[in-house]
Parts: sequence; structure tokens; C-alpha cells
Amino acid sequence: MVSETDIFVLGLDDANLRTLRRVPGAENYRYHQLLTQADVQEGEIPIADLIDRAVAELDAFDGEIGAIVGYWDFPVTTMVPILGRRYGLPTPNLEGVLKCEHKYWSRLEQRKATDAIPNFALVDLDGDPKPPAGLSFPMWLKPVKSFSSELAFHVKDEDDFVKAVEEIRAGIGRVGKPFQYILDQVTGVDIPPEIAEAGALAALAEEEMTGQQAATEGYVHDGEVVVYGALDSLNYPDSSSFLRHQYPSQLPEPIVAKMLDVSKKVIEQIGLNNSTFSIEFFCRPDTGEVKLLEINPRHSQSHAEMFEDVDGVPDHYNMIELGLGRRPEMPHDEGEYKIAAKWYHRRFTDGIVKHVPTQEEMQRLQREIPGVEVDIVPAEGQRLSDMDAQDSYSFELAFVYVGADSEAELKDKYQRTIDSLEFEFEEG
Repeated sequence: MVSETDIFVLGLDDANLRTLRRVPGAENYRYHQLLTQADVQEGEIPIADLIDRAVAELDAFDGEIGAIVGYWDFPVTTMVPILGRRYGLPTPNLEGVLKCEHKYWSRLEQRKATDAIPNFALVDLDGDPKPPAGLSFPMWLKPVKSFSSELAFHVKDEDDFVKAVEEIRAGIGRVGKPFQYILDQVTGVDIPPEIAEAGALAALAEEEMTGQQAATEGYVHDGEVVVYGALDSLNYPDSSSFLRHQYPSQLPEPIVAKMLDVSKKVIEQIGLNNSTFSIEFFCRPDTGEVKLLEINPRHSQSHAEMFEDVDGVPDHYNMIELGLGRRPEMPHDEGEYKIAAKWYHRRFTDGIVKHVPTQEEMQRLQREIPGVEVDIVPAEGQRLSDMDAQDSYSFELAFVYVGADSEAELKDKYQRTIDSLEFEFEEG
């Protein structure tokens, strides 16, 4: 009889537990929630308290801790290596994670490995807000530490720039202050003077990149960088908000090959190790140009079902294998479908949620449309603008996961799904 391995998952939620139970070997794993999703994803981030609470939960566990893993953005990405190191477990290296997480530090490292990046510069948030010399409009302005496009603004002129700086100043502390705590507290990490001086309460300006958004997913095991997939990220028309991710990428092979090459080079330069990663790009098939948007030192939990539909295994598998100190062996093209997508059903105006689809309605929908799963985002009675981790321009209503044999079938299944989802709102 095989003994069960106890795996602690930071911010474990029902949707991802559903997926984790389908990874190879899951029958031999006991998954434990370590803090709640709300603890690590909503509201203020009391990082010192979160670490202390996690340690208390782990110390109170009467058994052997097999692994500590996580698939959320900061603070989870930094807590996993801090906790893993404390308990002597295989874990991502904290310095590599920080180099990815701090957008300015990451850009400085990327520049050493590739020219596939935009012009960029730090922005002084303390003085008069002025666009950095040498950068031209349009550009994007964002905190050096944020996630899910939070406080990221597209600015077309100096008036836009001033307004964006004001909004970033007002909101930067939610993520910036706890990230600064990590920078101040870590030991054994060589933080360059320019990063220490900039800190975590700074902003980054980058010239606009254009084209088709895409991404790669990969992992590093004992210094070996493996990029195992490329996918497309398509926006709503005339918007920077995601409409869907789809796997595998439908971009031309030379573009995909360039993304894979750049991914490998920048991860090697940064020195990220024993970690999954996801890298976002802008691609121009008409010119062959590829530009790197950002590096996430985690795989994207948004993509797990897509890999399962196409390859036969959700890529949470890679996170679990690395957490257990093993090299992942991800299958390819062994799933039920040829293409899969995660769709973002959104609303572009604020409102109070009066009704969301019931569990019974969604179960009936999933029986009627094979290859579809739906997760509802807001709760009844919630004001959309009160939801955490939204982009600056829209509000998520539902995540719709679809497996199909063509893009046309993907679109048809999604449209039938959202036509059946009944939301009601009170305007204003």
C-alpha cells in the first residue's frame, strides 16, 4: 500500500482543488489548505502576519509535510520559497522569484539576455509627475509590483500620465508595502543598489507594445529550463481586457519558436530555479517581432484546464512534481480535445449583483454543452468595483473553460454558454 503524501497549498480554493485532484498520482496525495484564498488574494496584505499564521498552521500539523506549493501571485510567490526553506523542502529560489516579481529589476535582467523588450524607465511618484525622458507616448504606467493588471494604465498624453500617477499613488500601498517588507527582511539575496533605492513603491513606464498577446508556460528543475507550451491571449475588441486564453497557440511557427527561445534565455539569465513560470508576450506575425511583457514566477492557474483538455494532464502537475523534488514529465497531445480556452465573461460598467446563476443551472448547462466548465466570480449583493484583483477597465463575471476541436467550435460553445448564464444587476 502506497502511503499518502501531505501537500500544503497556499490559498487553496475549490476550483483549483477540483483540478489538483486530477493530476497523475493525486490518489496518493492529501491536499491541505494553507491560509484561505481571501487571505492571500483580497484586501490588504499583512505579509508578516500571513507568514506567522502559515508557520503556526504548519507547526501544528501532526505529520510529515511533503510539499508547500502555490499558484497565486504575490504574496504566494514569495511565501512559498520562504516557507519551503524554513521546512527544508524543495522550493523555488527566492532571489529568482524577486527578480521576476519586481518589474524594474526584471526588465534590467531581461535586457542582458534579449532585445525583445520595450523601452522602459522608472517614474518618480514623489515629485511632479513627468514622463521619463527618452520615452514616447503612448505608453503604459504601472507599479513595479502589482498583479492582474491592477493599477496598470494606458496613457496617451501628459494629462493621462498625471491622472494615472494620481491613481497609482492612491493604491500602490496595497501590494507595494508588503512587497517592500519582503525586500527589507530577506537574507541571502543580493539586491542591487538601484533596486534597493527604487524600492517597491515606485512605478515603471514602458512604451506601448502592439500585436497579438501570447504566453509561454514552463518550469526549471535543477537549473534545466523546460518550456512546454505556448498559448494565445485574445482581448475584447478595442480593449486591453482579456477575452480568452487558448491553447495551443495558433500563431505562425516561427513566432512560437521565437517566444520559446526568448523564454529560455531570460529565465536562464534571471536564474529562477525549481519553479514553474509563465511569460507574456506581444507578437507581430506581419513583421516577425516578439516583445516580452512580463515574467510570472509561477505557472498560471488560469491555464491548467486548457492543458488538461489538450495534453491530458493539467499543468498543476508540474508544480506538484517540483514541490516534491521531482522532474516533471508532462505529456503532449494526449487530451480529449485539439484546442481549449479559458474565456472571461465581463461587464464593463459598475453595478450591484442582484442575481448570479445557480449551481443547478450551471450543472445543467455543462451537461448540455460537453467540454464546458463555469466558475462564477462575484457574489450576490456585491458591488463589482469592490472586487479585488480586477483590471482597471472591466469586471469579471465568470470564467468559462471550453474544450473543442476547432476555434469555431470554441466560439460556438462559449456563446451558447454565456447566452444561458443569467446575471441581474442594479445599475450605479
